[in-house]
Parts: sequence; structure tokens; C-alpha cells
Amino acid sequence: MTKYIFVTGGVTSSLGKGIVSASLAKLLQARGFKVTIQKFDPYINVDPGTLNPYEHGECYVTEDGAETDLDLGHYERFLNIFTSQSNNVTTGRIYQSVINKEREGAYLGKTVQVVPHITDEIKRRMQLLGQEGYDIIITEIGGTVGDIESLPFIEAVRQLQWELPEDDCLVVHLTLVPYLKAAKELKTKPTQHSVKMMSENGVHPDIIVCRTEQPLSSELKRKIALFCNVQPDSVIEAADASSIYEVPLLMQQEQLDIICLKKLNITWYPEPDLTIWKGFLSKLQNPKSSVTIGLIGKYIELQDAYKSILEAFIHAGAINECKVEVVDVHSEFITPENVSEKLDGLDGLLVAPGFGMRGIDGKILAVKYARENGLPFFGICLGMQMSVIEFARNKVGLSNAHSTEMDPNTPDPVIDLMEGQKTITNKGGTMRLGAYPCKIEKGTLAYEIYGTEDISERHRHRWEFNNKYLDAFQKAGLKASGVNPQTNLVEIVEIPGHPFFIGVQYHPELKSTVENPHPIFVHFIKAAKAHHTSKPESANPVKGSEKI
Repeated sequence: MTKYIFVTGGVTSSLGKGIVSASLAKLLQARGFKVTIQKFDPYINVDPGTLNPYEHGECYVTEDGAETDLDLGHYERFLNIFTSQSNNVTTGRIYQSVINKEREGAYLGKTVQVVPHITDEIKRRMQLLGQEGYDIIITEIGGTVGDIESLPFIEAVRQLQWELPEDDCLVVHLTLVPYLKAAKELKTKPTQHSVKMMSENGVHPDIIVCRTEQPLSSELKRKIALFCNVQPDSVIEAADASSIYEVPLLMQQEQLDIICLKKLNITWYPEPDLTIWKGFLSKLQNPKSSVTIGLIGKYIELQDAYKSILEAFIHAGAINECKVEVVDVHSEFITPENVSEKLDGLDGLLVAPGFGMRGIDGKILAVKYARENGLPFFGICLGMQMSVIEFARNKVGLSNAHSTEMDPNTPDPVIDLMEGQKTITNKGGTMRLGAYPCKIEKGTLAYEIYGTEDISERHRHRWEFNNKYLDAFQKAGLKASGVNPQTNLVEIVEIPGHPFFIGVQYHPELKSTVENPHPIFVHFIKAAKAHHTSKPESANPVKGSEKI
């Protein structure tokens, strides 16, 4: 039977439940178990697809087109597996499902209540993946214990603890043990209160993971164990790490996986095979060179808005044995007067995805700078569309070219709303989402990168390249090197003869993992290294991070 591990959080949000969950899953997977992770979010939105990045960070898209929480990106990057619609459930989806059933008459006239109807639906979703043959399913509960929104999920966990066999279910609780500099000591009281609050709701943790900036002494662990009613060896130290990819090894040192297996009454398990993981970490921690990449975006203030891109840079840097220093450049503040100053000294330029008019002019200026100065360029989704607009204005001769997203009345809509999107009024879950095929032309940069004609990549967009202008672009020197074989939608553009200039309509960052870094990022960093080497020694590289 499938075993269930629930990961809850206390004291404060953003402690790293997703990383701890992914690290535990990685250790169990390395021991030969078939593992997956799911995230239950307490907000009422059906999914994060309509949320502003400032509210929720990046919206991660799965192969089957689900718009999900960014933690699913961590799950995929750590485990090197695909997640799906079933791996991310929100309060909104739970209530929507129950209300639909009520309208259909499924409850036979009964009064529909949080208990048992909402909690029954939560339990059903929690066990849904168990039908797919997994040995262990880890469920991360979003938010913190004590939040009103989280109560139905905690109640569902309580009921499952009662319904399932005792050794088929356990709870891991992540808390903060703060260090007070004035007192020069760690404080366990927040952890005690967090566990007490969860116990009042009927759920008692089996394992407590303590996020801390300072090492936990054995005395402190015993104190936490005593007051929180767990075994001393079930108090786990989760010290701050220089990289999230070190956390699985830190959790292995604390024997988190072994303690979980024993509590789940799994008595036989092989030693974990972490050869690939340790090889990746070795390259990450011992780079032989470095490059500086400019990330041109308009959500620069919040790094979670570009989480998958930043992680893809780490993967690509490691395989190139190169440290990738990312410089954040806010596109809203790039002007014709300062573009050279802001971008001079970079080894590569990535124009990030996004929506809306704000910061568009700065992105177009950045593309122009990269094209004219032979700077390795990589555009993703909106970044690709901006490269098309820039080329149309400055090389094709369409000075008023634009996207109808920003200018509905442009005389030259080189980027236009997809035909299938023109009748859509609902915003949630209605974009072109998920994996679609792409056919790559041989002899192109894209073919050199992928080494194959047929690929599949994930999408999240409504606007597309306008094929009415395709001939004009190709004659002027912008090549459409990848198209969708069913619809002829242009997926990849590039400029032959440029050191490295590629724009893609899809989101390659979503498929980059530790074990399989995405090839475009790998080749982009390789091109950036070549550019760095070719620069005169007097060139001043940009250092640090610019956040305006």
C-alpha cells in the first residue's frame, strides 16, 4: 500500500517546506522508492494562473497544462520527474468541486458542510495519486498552522491519521528556531507554540524539522522533544545552506529519510545512490570560470518571479563548470540614454517572460543592444516577441510594428492574439498551456542545440508570431527555425551569423533539472563563456546585482 507523509509548517511562512519535502523525496527516491510530491495550497484561487507574480511568484506550468505553485518546479528539478494537475490542489478547486457536486444533486439534499464534505474531498485528492502505484506520497500543506485557511487541510490530515493504518501515515512539522543576537541563544518557544497549536487541532507531529541559523545542541533537541512530545532522534536540524541543492545531503546527515522509513515500518531499504547529485554539487561548488548574465525583467524586485530561470542558470552553469552571476536589470528603467551603461560588461542577455505594457520599451532596447553588439541573447516567450518587434522596427522597416497586446491599433501587428484566443473571455486556465510539439529545421542554431528535429516544450501564452510577416522577416535575416507541425505557429527565431541569438515562444526553463539541464541554457552559457574570453582584459564586467 502507498505510504503518506504530510509536511506542515509553523511559526512563519517561507521556511522552505517545499525544499525539505523535495529533499526528503530525493533521498527516498535514491533508495529505490517510487516517490512523488503534491502541494495543497489554502488560497481560494482555483490556481495561481491569474495571480500577479508579486503576489505569488512564478506560475509553474506542468506537461499537462496545469498552472501551479512554484514549489512544483522544485519537485521536478529534484526528482527529475513530471508532475501534473493532480500534484497541486487549492482551496478554490476543492470548493469548486464540492459546489458542482451539490448543484448536480450528489448530496441527496443534505446540508453541505466543511466537515465532512469539504474534508472528504480534500482526503480524496490527497489519496488520488496513490492509485498510480507510488510507494510514498509526500504532501506539502501550504501556509502555516493556525491560519484560518489551513484548518480544513489540517482536519483532513487528522482524519486520515485516524482512518489509515498507523504505519501508513506520518506528519513532519517544519518550524523556526530563531537566534536572538542580543541574548546570544536559540529560542524554542515558537516551536513549542506551533506544535501546541497543531495538537489542539488534533494533529500531532511525528518528526520536527527545525530551521535554524545556528547549530542545535543535543540539549536543545532534547528540550524540543520533551515539550513537543516526540522522540529526541525525531528532532531534525535544518541549518541554512549556501545552495538548496545541498539540503538533501544535510537531511541525509540528520537521517531524516531513515527515521521516516522506520516510522512507516519499512525495514528493508538499500543505501541511497546519489552519485549524479554529488557530481552536480561538486561542479557547482568548484567552478573553473565565471560569466555575468543580465536578466532583463519587470518583476526584478521579487526573485521568485523568475525562479525556474535562475535555477536553470545554476544547472547550466554546473555542466559548463562555470559560475553564473545574474545581474538583475529592471526593464522599466532602461532608456536610449543609459542602455549602454546598464548592459556594458555583460557576457549574455536574457529577456524574461511576462505580460502587459510596463517595461516593454526597455526590453526592446535591450534586444537591440544585444543584436547590434554581438552579445549572446536569449529571449523567452515575451522576450522572444520583443526580439521580433525590435527586428521588425530596425531591420524590416516596420517602424510602428508592435504586439496587439500592448497596442491593439498598431498598423503592423507582428505579434498578434492567437485565433483561438479571440473569443475567450474567462482569464483563468484559458491560455495555450502545457506541452506542444515543435519541428526544428536542420542546419540551424536550434538544431545544433537540440540535436534533433522533433522536440516538445511547455507553453503559457495568448499571443503569437504573425505569419503574415514571415517572408519579410526571413528576407531581412531573422529565421524561423522551429514551428509547430500542426498549426505552423513559429516557436523559435534566430539570427544566422550572430554569435548567439535565439528567441523561443515556449518556456524551456520549466524542464531544466539537476540531472537534465536544458540544452538552450547550456549552450547559452557556453556562448557567454566564449564572449567573456573574447573581451579585452580592460573591459569591466558588471558585478553584483542591480535592483532599481
